[in-house]
Amino acid sequence: MGYSQLRRGRVSISGQIYHIIATTLQRVPVFSDFNRARIAIRVLMDEDKRGTVSTLAFVLMPDHLHWLVQLGEHANIGNVVGRVKSLVARRLDVPVWQAGFYDHALRKDEDVATVARYIVANPIRAGLVRRIGDYPHWDAIWM
Repeated sequence: MGYSQLRRGRVSISGQIYHIIATTLQRVPVFSDFNRARIAIRVLMDEDKRGTVSTLAFVLMPDHLHWLVQLGEHANIGNVVGRVKSLVARRLDVPVWQAGFYDHALRKDEDVATVARYIVANPIRAGLVRRIGDYPHWDAIWM
């Protein structure tokens, strides 16, 4: 799927909850490095402080990010993700991300906590850890 197809039909709705996935360039495990991962997480939290999104859950995997957010008032999902990706790349001073990102606007019948559990369980499914508490690069408002 090309980058332009990822953008097709993308709508930013204030208050909408989105599951965002961004992948590193050529799936290089940039965030296997603890310090790089923490820098990226700080950028996510700074975006939260800006008020453009409220972070509900995230997990930063070695080669991709899952981020569950509620979009703030007057925010644009493309601009938010673009700013985060740009800041992470600038702070790490290396190319980090593939162009584009995947987003899924949660439907009213989707349980947000179930989606959050799916997101934070990624390190377990990937075989990186046996318990989520053993993986350092995640958070969720419920846990």
